[in-house]
Order: sequence, then structure tokens, then C-alpha cells
Amino acid sequence: MFSFKVNEEISIELLQQQHKEELFLLIDKNREHLRKWLSWVDKRKSAADLEPIFPIWLKNYADNNGFDAGIRYKGKLAGMIGLHYIDWKNKSTSIGYFLSEEAQGSGIITTCVHGLLLYLFTDLELNRVEIQCAAGNERSKAIPERLGFVKEGIKRDGQWLYDHYEDLVTYSMLAEEWKKNSKCGSVVD
Repeated sequence: MFSFKVNEEISIELLQQQHKEELFLLIDKNREHLRKWLSWVDKRKSAADLEPIFPIWLKNYADNNGFDAGIRYKGKLAGMIGLHYIDWKNKSTSIGYFLSEEAQGSGIITTCVHGLLLYLFTDLELNRVEIQCAAGNERSKAIPERLGFVKEGIKRDGQWLYDHYEDLVTYSMLAEEWKKNSKCGSVVD
């Protein structure tokens, strides 16, 4: 299964059925925090609501079409990171993430995205990685900005969030840009 150790405190691992209770507790404990920016939170009312998702995640991974993985910080599930659909023809993908409220401010997502970029550009040999963030989500936007992504523009009313639309800011990083600014090498175990 997909997993890698990002550093001594952070690892990323593919989540499976046996993680449903742990994932639900993370979501439930952070419901108000996550609900501000994620439209699926209200649909997850119990661990049973997560059951149909795991086979989809595993199929995506098996089909080499992205993944949804848990972020462990000091052994504890602290959030998730994933690759949305991988466009192999154009060698591109997009990254999505969320983190528990208590784990914010420690550089966890920045560190995970940095490690994932290394994997995407060196191991998978992708050319383009995108991150989209709600325009009002300053913490989320800080990740691609800190890592040197290029802000491409705003997708107006790009996401319906419960009772209103949110603009989405699109950021991208190209392999050429990454190679100029980073050390190259594989990170996946």
C-alpha cells in the first residue's frame, strides 16, 4: 500500500476500512472547523457513512489514478492529503488536503505537500501539479504560496458550499520550476 515517511514526525498512509472509526472521530471532533471550507462534512454523520468511500479510494490507487491518504503526526491521524484524478496524457494532477484544528500551525501540510511534490515530479514524472483553495481560506492559500506555486487566477463561484458560492484560487507548479528550486530525489518507501 502507498505510504511514506515524510520526516521523523509525519507520515502519509493510504486509509482503509480499519481506519473508519479513527477518521470519523477526526472529522466529528473538527466538524465546525472543516465545515467552513469542505462541502462533504455534513454527509459524514457516523463511521458507517465512510464505508462506501474506502473501496473508491482503493480503486483509484489500484488504477494509478490518485489516492486519498491519512496524515499521521506523531503517530496520530491529524488530517488527509490526496491526489485528485491524475491526467496521465498531460502529466498533471491536483492536490487536496485538510488538517485538524489542533494540528494547524506546525507546518504539517507544507511539509507533506513538499514531500509529495518530490514524489510527483521525480517518481511519477508529472509535469504539472495544481492546488485549488477557497479564496477566503488564508491558511490553505499559504501552503502553495509558501512553496513557490504560481497563482494562476480565480475561478469565480467555483464551489458551492452549503448555502453560498466560494471563489477558488488556482495555483500551479511545473516540473521545470520545481527542479530549479528544489533538490531532486525519491521520497517514497
